[in-house]
Amino acid sequence: MKAIRIYEFGEPEVMKLEETARPKPASDEVLVKTYASGVNIVDCGIRRGGNDILRPYLKLPLTLGWDAAGIIEEVGAEVTSFQKGDKVYGIPNFPGDGSYAEYFVAKATSVAIKPQNLTFTEAAGIPLAGTTAWRGVVDYGKIQPGHKILIHGAAGGVGSLAIQIAKAKGAYVIGTASSHNLAFLKELGADEAIDYRSQPWEKILKDIDVIFDASPVRDNETRIKFVQVLRQGGILVCSQLDFPYAEDVKAALAAKQATGELVGFQTYDSLKEMATMIEEGKLKVTISKVFPLEQVAEAHMENEAGHVRGKLVLEIIKD
Repeated sequence: MKAIRIYEFGEPEVMKLEETARPKPASDEVLVKTYASGVNIVDCGIRRGGNDILRPYLKLPLTLGWDAAGIIEEVGAEVTSFQKGDKVYGIPNFPGDGSYAEYFVAKATSVAIKPQNLTFTEAAGIPLAGTTAWRGVVDYGKIQPGHKILIHGAAGGVGSLAIQIAKAKGAYVIGTASSHNLAFLKELGADEAIDYRSQPWEKILKDIDVIFDASPVRDNETRIKFVQVLRQGGILVCSQLDFPYAEDVKAALAAKQATGELVGFQTYDSLKEMATMIEEGKLKVTISKVFPLEQVAEAHMENEAGHVRGKLVLEIIKD
């Protein structure tokens, strides 16, 4: 099968398209014929060698890609929840061999039936970003109807889904983005859209129940500003697991009796819940651009350049 493999860490040119053996599913795994694979900023980070948390789990050579949609080709002996021919989407073996390939294997628990009203290309843009958004807003953020939530970096893959999840849960949603994406945030359901470059949101906002930082930027000064606009006892959730809270941020949180969380490794139960929301029209994914597998380097360079609206996707098989 064709796959994008890396034998060393580095710039986009370390990714090589090659023929490799088709993987075989273990007893608790499924083999999926890949139709599309999402491209995430974490893919670029792992291509470069990961961070202190991920590095011990990375083994070369490695197939990148942990957002995928396709059709089950084979099921392991212990798998009873799926059968050959099922259309699924999910997260294959993060951070092991992934879905930049014609086939991938995944734990049966890490995939779910694909939403019926999405193409494979659309569905591939959801799993990793969607479960991250769910963890941030629902699991750690404990969002409730009537809560005010601030989503920072709301136009990206994670943030754009977080807006919709929070809105579906009955929250009042405030999103930050650059000026050209403010209308996009409103289209997604944000009650307020703030240009983080020109509007001093830390002076405009107050008494926020939940803040979810979905931006890939690691910035301690911004975290201090987040705490300033939290209500007493509020919750701050950041998506940068490799960037722990500094002592001054911890002190500021403690002074407000607020909680600070970091989104960790994913759980997969939300894949089914998100599929239901998608089929009910409460959640949609925005695909910014689709690349063929051979243009994976271009996809990575665009992702690393920043300010992608929604998601980038690699198309392995035409939908």
